[in-house]
Amino acid sequence: MRIALTLIAGTAGSELPRLAAAVAAALTIEADPVWLAPGEACDLVFDALNPGAIAATARRVVGDTAVDILVQPAAERRKRLLAADLESTIIENEMLDELGGILGIGPRIAEITRRAMNAEIDFVAALEARVALLAGLDTSVIDQAAERIRLTPGARLLVRTMRRDGAATALVTGGFTVFADRIAAELGFGRVIANRLEIVDDRATGRVLLPIVTAETKRETLLALAAEHSIPLTQTVAVGDGANDLPMLAAAGLGVAFRAKPAVAAVARWRLDHADLTGLLYAQGYRKEEFAA
Repeated sequence: MRIALTLIAGTAGSELPRLAAAVAAALTIEADPVWLAPGEACDLVFDALNPGAIAATARRVVGDTAVDILVQPAAERRKRLLAADLESTIIENEMLDELGGILGIGPRIAEITRRAMNAEIDFVAALEARVALLAGLDTSVIDQAAERIRLTPGARLLVRTMRRDGAATALVTGGFTVFADRIAAELGFGRVIANRLEIVDDRATGRVLLPIVTAETKRETLLALAAEHSIPLTQTVAVGDGANDLPMLAAAGLGVAFRAKPAVAAVARWRLDHADLTGLLYAQGYRKEEFAA
């Protein structure tokens, strides 16, 4: 089987040529690296049978250096469907935490968020508990929180490049439409699946409208979109950071945990711990000059 081993530098760009050579030597690869971006990302493409053992060897060589390692079949690397989580993935924020900060209950909400995303407590129960704390919230505060949104570096390039090349795109989040719709419109996502806050007379009631987007919803959305567009699952990519993303990541042809919570990083097959979201393009074999302008 033809294997592509991709090395992506986070803050360790100057180390990457040396590390690429060391990884190639450890794996007895004779081919030179294919540089996707000089000093930033490269592929080692070769024949092998055990991707798991290859990844383990590469990680041992790289050690604690800030370099991401992705090992996958070299065929069909360019994906035709992107399914992405929103919070702490496409954007850097957790929006319930932002609302909590404005209301002066930030630490209380943030702790529930942390435990839910690390699979310490049930996601739906955690969502309902946090939203209940927002009862009476004026919608002007939601607008105020939206102004705090920070796009994750690389998010715009990721979506724009994949859309340019014909991929379907979906934002699939346990967050809320009031934020997800804005980001989807700004970045060009073709579909949004998100939860809905109940609003009555311009105030939040403290309840989430049914149905609630869960981990299984995310997985089912990926499967349904792939079927709708006649795209094999091997040609799909999914990205997220929390425990509720794991079923979606497991179902995708390339399911990447992005700067993930510890419980997620421990079980995800592919991870980006250091690179920004352009790492998903390098993982698909894009060269930097191929990114959409």
